[in-house]
Amino acid sequence: MPQPLQGQRILITQADAFMGPALCAVFAEQGAEVIASTQPLLAPDAAADVVAQAGRIDALVANLAFEAPTTPVDAVSDDEWRATFAALVDPLPRLARAALPAMMARRAGKFLVMGSAAALRGMKRCASYSAARGAQLAWVQAVGVEMAPHNVQVNAIAQNFVDNPTYFPPEVQANPRFQERLKREVPLGRLVGAREDALFAAYLCSPAADCFVGQVFPVCGGWVAR
Repeated sequence: MPQPLQGQRILITQADAFMGPALCAVFAEQGAEVIASTQPLLAPDAAADVVAQAGRIDALVANLAFEAPTTPVDAVSDDEWRATFAALVDPLPRLARAALPAMMARRAGKFLVMGSAAALRGMKRCASYSAARGAQLAWVQAVGVEMAPHNVQVNAIAQNFVDNPTYFPPEVQANPRFQERLKREVPLGRLVGAREDALFAAYLCSPAADCFVGQVFPVCGGWVAR
């Protein structure tokens, strides 16, 4: 069977959370040499350390997870706001500074952000999380057009209602109220499979996706149509 990522060295951050396990499995199946980092990225120098330890990489998948706060907007504290942005936004420029120069020099590379569709549709009691996920997508769009002349593709998947252990663990999926919400809000009528999502991520990291520039792709079963 063809392996579109054959020979590619791909770094996946927070590989033990969010989409990390599925990404690692599918990317390896697609022929990639996966560098699965589980190192936290909160410290200012952590991203540079992770990239340096990985060595030469053809693609970087910024898989960043953070438990979404459900705080009313008038009760969001400075600490909550800063913690959310520290986990989801601050690592991106640090990873870029560490990984993009080598890709630019080679005139080849992929940088994929596993983001959230929470940035594309209003949700109550989700201000800090939605704002941070929105910042990720705005960053991708800006950096994508900046990197395009260097033949480096920077894109994002904006997902929701995708099967993963961080946001939709088994106990959530088994809850009848969640099952009703799924039927009510998601046209697909089910969670997007982790493998389905990871296969699309693998495509975006493959040579077949060289034409995409700063794109944000919703993967959410129709929850948002953008």
